[in-house]
Amino acid sequence: MHLVAKQGDAAPEKPPAFTADGILRNPLLRETLQISARDLMAVYDIFPRVARLVASHQKWILSQAAYALHLERDPTHPDSGITAARLLKFMRDTGGASRNTAAAFLAELLAYKLLRDVSGERTNKKVRPLEPTEVSESAMMRWFMSQMGTLDRLDGGNRLEHVEADTSVLVRTQPIAARMLLSDKNWSEPPEGVAIFAWTECGGLLLDDLMARPKSLTPVDGKVWLELNLAELANHYTISNTHVRRLFTKAQDSGYIGRSNDGSRGRFWMSIRLVDEYCRWQAVKLAALANAYERATDGAVRLAK
Repeated sequence: MHLVAKQGDAAPEKPPAFTADGILRNPLLRETLQISARDLMAVYDIFPRVARLVASHQKWILSQAAYALHLERDPTHPDSGITAARLLKFMRDTGGASRNTAAAFLAELLAYKLLRDVSGERTNKKVRPLEPTEVSESAMMRWFMSQMGTLDRLDGGNRLEHVEADTSVLVRTQPIAARMLLSDKNWSEPPEGVAIFAWTECGGLLLDDLMARPKSLTPVDGKVWLELNLAELANHYTISNTHVRRLFTKAQDSGYIGRSNDGSRGRFWMSIRLVDEYCRWQAVKLAALANAYERATDGAVRLAK
């Protein structure tokens, strides 16, 4: 069953055109998520610093919230956009992060020159409006395009082509999707196996890497096998061996990952439970992005049944 948009105008009070359950029923989902994960690995290679900074779920939440505030900025109000107070309010409204975590994240982005002060006069000297630098803008666009491409692979749509022709689609879509996702506990609070990775530093990258490695995510006797060298993994993502091993030990102790019993070095398995959790979690994100795109483009691209 393909991902299908309902015909007609999508009024706010009507059920969403796309649902996570509908996406989960798509027979192309697992294959498509592997392609998407490999694409995200390519994004990391292009923007390693940005990718590492948002590779824990909490920082991903903060980065999407901050970018939404940036895109919602009113040029006639110099103090709008990304400010510490606005980001903290966003986090209070969604429960995404504490005051200290949000403030530290902004400081980190400024230190790495991924945010900068907005030029021009400030009407309120106590407020410090910020904006993404060109590197951040490029990384967000690359991520957004990869997600539109993922949706297109599921249903044969042409969202990516639309974005390439009109980059303002990102401007209209991302804030809607960010607010949908941050208010949805199915996304903001990942399932157990996903959470083991997602809440840790660079854990999101590691989980996507795991999903990208096997030839297929179709299990054999409840397991998906893959080749993996933990030291090489740590080196590639510039994180400590200790962190990687501690993370994998926790996942192994919880039954989500295991090693081969035949003595083969570097041969691991993922449980079908972890794969299923990952697919369901990603389906929530994809449904939000698809619905946000539909709303932002006013159904400009209608998909055939």
